[in-house]
Amino acid sequence: MRPMTEDDLPRILELEARCFPESPWPEAEYLYELRENPFAQLRVLEENGEICGYIDWWILYDKAQLANIAVAPEYQRRGYAKAMLEECIRDAGEKGCETLSLEARVSNAPALALYRSYGFIDAAVRKRYYENGEDAILMVLPLGGEV
Repeated sequence: MRPMTEDDLPRILELEARCFPESPWPEAEYLYELRENPFAQLRVLEENGEICGYIDWWILYDKAQLANIAVAPEYQRRGYAKAMLEECIRDAGEKGCETLSLEARVSNAPALALYRSYGFIDAAVRKRYYENGEDAILMVLPLGGEV
């Protein structure tokens, strides 16, 4: 994995549209994350020089938030989402975060299973969280806050 750059945005936006057709992040959101958000940690995962996945998490003092994670459909089921999630968890733990939280669509069974396999717990339901009215499950992973 390596840090995401603005040069990566054409591929990121392509993958975003393929992975999240109902509500892809616009380019402006990524530009904000890259240029202005001091809390954002953006990474890309490459295979043979091609970006096959990306992740964005925020380190907010003693808490971390997973903002976005995706793997290109043709690269799924190779452990890439796990590798990126593990990097996020490791980084948040090393920086002393007490928790790592995220929202996931109630319909996204593969993502929910992945997060639960790492010990995330269902903390709440965010009603009509997504643009299409779908609920999200707020999930939290206790990290301990040790530096």
